[in-house]
Amino acid sequence: MPGRGGARVTLPLHGGCQCGHVRYRLSAPPLVLYACHCTECQRQSASAFGMSMAVDREALSVDWSRCGTWERKGASGRTVACRFCRRCGARLFHEPSRNPAIVNIKPGSLDDSSWLQPVGHLWVRSKQPWVGVPDGVLTYDGQPKDFDDLFAAWRRVVDNLFTIPSVSSTG
Repeated sequence: MPGRGGARVTLPLHGGCQCGHVRYRLSAPPLVLYACHCTECQRQSASAFGMSMAVDREALSVDWSRCGTWERKGASGRTVACRFCRRCGARLFHEPSRNPAIVNIKPGSLDDSSWLQPVGHLWVRSKQPWVGVPDGVLTYDGQPKDFDDLFAAWRRVVDNLFTIPSVSSTG
């Protein structure tokens, strides 16, 4: 599952909104990457599905003051803070109340998204009929009871996908 042409992805990752007002840096590999076909993600993305890339909040650098926030209730009843650029309106992050240690980046906002390949697909019962789901990925008719299998599937690909630059101990 390496990036385009078999290339590995080098950290840090960078991304931002459409107008460039909000930029971010990710210094550690994502925790998981999945596609969601629920009708809410279809509306949010104005497409057939949304993607979420969970990351460790500590590894994400962003100037939150440049983001607006809109909160919504998910199907679970939990609150999700949706962050977007105050200038262009591009949705960039979701902050689920169930786990404040993570942030879900909307991965289409990465500068290089060519390597994105979700390990799972959620809410496939509401996916658009013309969307194919690749063989060999986890699928869920609705919301999974937990994300343990998705996180485990992602961990199996991380070492083959990411190059983490070494830090020199000499100055």
